[in-house]
Amino acid sequence: MTNADLAQRVGLSPSACLRRVRQLEQAGVIRGYRAIIDERGREATTIVIVRITLDRQTEECLRRFEARVKTCPDVRQCYLMTGDADYLLHVAVRDAADYERIHNEELSRLPGVAQIQSNFAIRPVVWR
Repeated sequence: MTNADLAQRVGLSPSACLRRVRQLEQAGVIRGYRAIIDERGREATTIVIVRITLDRQTEECLRRFEARVKTCPDVRQCYLMTGDADYLLHVAVRDAADYERIHNEELSRLPGVAQIQSNFAIRPVVWR
């Protein structure tokens, strides 16, 4: 949305609107902007939801795992979780063979991994 459209929508002049947006950016309320890629326009992609359980949950183990998972190019998102799994990963793959490669070369080599449980997504229902 352009600044002019936003200003009109919230009832401000464009300059006042831009000034407030800049203040929100400087305050860290607006942390950034991103492009959302429509996966349907790209090479076929399947989403795999991966639950990772670590062998220990010490601060050092969590830190080592998180530092390493950030370097995995196929991991789209990673969340520290409550419950029976320690982490939930969103992994994009081309097919089952691609996931097998990622599982063998990346996920199973992450530090402290005790268990990996994977579920292939059939289709998105809500995506915001």
